[in-house]
Amino acid sequence: MSVIENVTGVTVGRLVDLLAAIFRNEGFGEPTLEAREIVAALYDAPRFWPVANAEQLVDAATYSRAQQAMARRVMGAPLAYAVGRAAFRNLTLEVDERVLIPRPETEQLVDLVLEATAGTRGGVAIDVGTGSGAIAIALATEGADRFTRVYGTDISRDALAVAQANVDSHFALRPSPVTLVHGSLLAPLADARARVVVSNPPYIALGEAASLPASVRDWEPAVALYSGNDGMSATARLVREAAEVLSPGGVLAMEVDMRRASLAAELVSRERRFDAVRVELDLTGRERFVLAVRR
Repeated sequence: MSVIENVTGVTVGRLVDLLAAIFRNEGFGEPTLEAREIVAALYDAPRFWPVANAEQLVDAATYSRAQQAMARRVMGAPLAYAVGRAAFRNLTLEVDERVLIPRPETEQLVDLVLEATAGTRGGVAIDVGTGSGAIAIALATEGADRFTRVYGTDISRDALAVAQANVDSHFALRPSPVTLVHGSLLAPLADARARVVVSNPPYIALGEAASLPASVRDWEPAVALYSGNDGMSATARLVREAAEVLSPGGVLAMEVDMRRASLAAELVSRERRFDAVRVELDLTGRERFVLAVRR
């Protein structure tokens, strides 16, 4: 892997060319696209931004970060980990190997929660397994008219450190306060009363690890991926604990494995304290979300 030339006089277009040349030498299939994505991410801009701003000079800090991101991509790091940030709805979040990379499906989960609570005022929302804080911050930002406080829980102190950095950096955007607490699922908030419990819990069976893409299996945190031998352990416990914490009329919203959505819905239906159980599709038509209402 070559070292990029000195930063003096390097433009955005030149930086893209330099990165692309290295990616090409390393055997990447679309080296220019890889380079543009890194540069765009470093500038927190859309993919086409490097093309439209090719003559802009690159400062030394961005140049250094581009070299580091390129090196991590060559090592196999997902783009978000390579650049240290990920887009989620209207947010730009810090991410690294301590947290899952936020997915588009989880953005849709936030939409479903906002739709389910439309017209309500007051109440608490709890994001279980908050990771980077993506859901919690999005609800505090976009649901400020309906949530007086948002909590995020996580069993990983490392994840909570990332989430806290994101909460702090988005302070000006979030009218509703966000409080992060350490613990497994809803255990640290067992005495709370919530309007919403939302979660993207771990749902991959241990035996399925080998079938995962290397970018997931080798980089993302195992504690946020795997859930027992059947992939349902965390979901089963979450359903029981949510029934205790939710107020009557409160909403449970979960992102689930598309292969087990019907099992997750059946599990919620067997908990007699829930009603109106339904499965929602993601934007590609896959069964991805389970929602229910506390009786």
